[in-house]
Amino acid sequence: MNRPGGVILAGGLARRMGGGDKGALVLGGRSLLDRVIDRLGPQVGPMMLNANGDAARFAEYGLPVRADPLPGYVGPLAGVLAGLDWAAETGQTHIVTAAADTPFFPADMVVRLARAAYLAGTPIALAATQEDGRLTRHPTFGLWPVALRADLRAALEGGLRKVVLWTDAHGAASAAFNDGAFFNINTPEDLTRARDLAAAEDAG
Repeated sequence: MNRPGGVILAGGLARRMGGGDKGALVLGGRSLLDRVIDRLGPQVGPMMLNANGDAARFAEYGLPVRADPLPGYVGPLAGVLAGLDWAAETGQTHIVTAAADTPFFPADMVVRLARAAYLAGTPIALAATQEDGRLTRHPTFGLWPVALRADLRAALEGGLRKVVLWTDAHGAASAAFNDGAFFNINTPEDLTRARDLAAAEDAG
């Protein structure tokens, strides 16, 4: 498999942060979205941003921007579908998604997702961590085949919203990562912690 396309999911409402674009939050002098782009870019081929509203606000990043193809903020699967539609138009066979509010995901994430899907013989792989003795999946971080986009569109139009219900129907594999690898910023307290983590990471 060639390097998949990279899709950054930034279509959420950020209610717990008071609304607005979480990607614009600043960690160590750089926006959260800048950090996610820099983390994902070396792992994938071309990239795009899934975001709703005025796409012009992301012009500085130089990425194509696609809104959810279904109205009403129906959840991350709509962002996955936006990415699959873009990938189909640009000749790619797979995409990998990453959430715009999670800046510290592993630098080898894409390779490990692809390996998990290959070893399990499944079309989809999701990132997962061991938390409290059980495997917790992180469905905004996944490997998705363009071949399933019509199936996903039909599921969403039929009312399905929960990511794992759809991925389980296709036997999705799990790629296990260390606990905390997918720490995301949902609250002001999370932002404080993220700034500390970014400062430590930037210090080398």
